[in-house]
Amino acid sequence: MVSGAMSRPRPRPRPWPRRPQGHADAALAAGVLLLVAVGSVRSLIGEREEPWPATVLGWALLTAACGALYLRRRHPTAVASFVLAATIAYYLVSVYDGPLMVAFVVALYAVAAEGRLQAAVALAALTVILTGIGTLLGNHDVNGVALFMLTGWLVGVVALGWVRHNRLVLAREAEQRAASEERLRIARELHDVVGHHISLINVQSAAALRRLRKDPAGGPARAEEALGAIKETSREALRELRATLGVLRQADETAPTAPAPGLDRLADLVESARLAGLAVRLEEGGGQRWPLPAELDLAVYRIIQESLTNVTRHAHATTVTIRTDQGPDAVTVEITDDGRGPASQGVAAPGTGINGMRERARALGGELTAGPGPEGGFTVRARFPRTYSATNGAPPKP
Repeated sequence: MVSGAMSRPRPRPRPWPRRPQGHADAALAAGVLLLVAVGSVRSLIGEREEPWPATVLGWALLTAACGALYLRRRHPTAVASFVLAATIAYYLVSVYDGPLMVAFVVALYAVAAEGRLQAAVALAALTVILTGIGTLLGNHDVNGVALFMLTGWLVGVVALGWVRHNRLVLAREAEQRAASEERLRIARELHDVVGHHISLINVQSAAALRRLRKDPAGGPARAEEALGAIKETSREALRELRATLGVLRQADETAPTAPAPGLDRLADLVESARLAGLAVRLEEGGGQRWPLPAELDLAVYRIIQESLTNVTRHAHATTVTIRTDQGPDAVTVEITDDGRGPASQGVAAPGTGINGMRERARALGGELTAGPGPEGGFTVRARFPRTYSATNGAPPKP
């Protein structure tokens, strides 16, 4: 990609996956039915303990209860209530104690996993109460220990379902947050790329018109220089804009390999500002220079670029000083002008440039201050810590 984060794009957040439907739900319902059928098969073979009509009705109930699981995602509470009613009816009708409770456990989990915690707790509590009443009325298949274990199972199922729901919610929020950050990052990139070049074109075209009006004889020659600068600036703006838009169209494909701008292109940036009429002075702090990580290199470049754009548009300045200092623990960049515009008087200029610069600094653990300088003008100062591993540009240890 053309720009910072755009040259090595972060993975694009994938759309939130649709819940599995159709075949997956049918397979689960069929699997539970098979399990329950195997556990209840003794009602069909061996010595009869109940009349056939009761057996047929029991199998109809267990088939309906398991089949209802197919709809558990669309109507979790209704399905769980139906499965519970079918399970109660089955145990009242049939003398065979089959594992139909498994179907209710699956349905109860679905209720909790869909975020219906109160409904899940109510259904679990109703199950325990009805089972306890049955035990008191003489159901010797469920004693006190079994009732206690059933309570523990139901509590565990509800808890697991609720945990599952919370994890999905957190994952969805994380993806939505990532998507929002991605949109802000793209907006910041477009602002920096387009805003800088358009501002220079505006200043250079105004200068060309002024020269033509004030000096009809010699103006065309001087205006030609400004028009040439406009041509180069607009060409660069189109190149970066096309590359950025191309990346957005091919977000899931291989990103373009055009190098991201960095401090190695600072001379071109300074030259374009000089063509706009600014006297730009570059200063480098002492000390050894190390290669900067791509994101940090781009952030420093964009902050300088946006600062020059603001000076060109708002400060009415003639001189700008850019100072960079690479220490073993931090990288500092400072842009100072001698302007007299709103920015130099402490009045925020319209737009989002300074906020965008602050966001860039914070994204890399740095900080940025912007305000009137002690001797007039306006100063932008950014400091980035060198908290990087040796693989992405950290200074070598002595």
